[in-house]
Amino acid sequence: MAYGNNNKKGPRRDAGNNNSGEPRINGRIRVRTPEVRVIDPDGEQLGIMSVDDALEQSERFGLDLVEVAPKAKPPVCRIMDYGKFKYQQNKKASEAKKKGARVELKEIKLRPKTDDHDVETKLRHARRFLEKNNKVKISIMFRGREITHPEIAREMLERAAEELADVSEVEQPPRMEGRNMTLLLSFSKKEV
Repeated sequence: MAYGNNNKKGPRRDAGNNNSGEPRINGRIRVRTPEVRVIDPDGEQLGIMSVDDALEQSERFGLDLVEVAPKAKPPVCRIMDYGKFKYQQNKKASEAKKKGARVELKEIKLRPKTDDHDVETKLRHARRFLEKNNKVKISIMFRGREITHPEIAREMLERAAEELADVSEVEQPPRMEGRNMTLLLSFSKKEV
């Protein structure tokens, strides 16, 4: 004996139902009331009319009829070029995305026995990251008995912070995280 719904496909969706978040356009406009409020391409109200009359109006303009406020009473439809509208929306979204601050966290890994020249090279990389407005996490990894001398790592991190002081500020001072000691730096323009 089987219990529940044996339908593997899930509930059947109404053909007029729009779950994608996109507005309904032209022949896809299905309203419970027989009338819609129509706005022309210039933003002027054409009044309340049937969906068929609104579609005829949009055809006269050579544009699409787009349902902009389906929950209003009566629903509001606008006559517009839907392709152009979508293009402008996507363009605005990409502009907003470009302008948004994207700060990445770059990590530089060292060991307590890392040679001075290698440390200088890593710090040049860190300077380049900071100048690109990224945050830099400098980690010193301990292996074996190296962890008994955390003062060596602390000195290395403090020296790194001093050398990068002209382009950065310490966001998080040196601290132990398991078998690593880390320092977090962020970009900052220093006044000269």
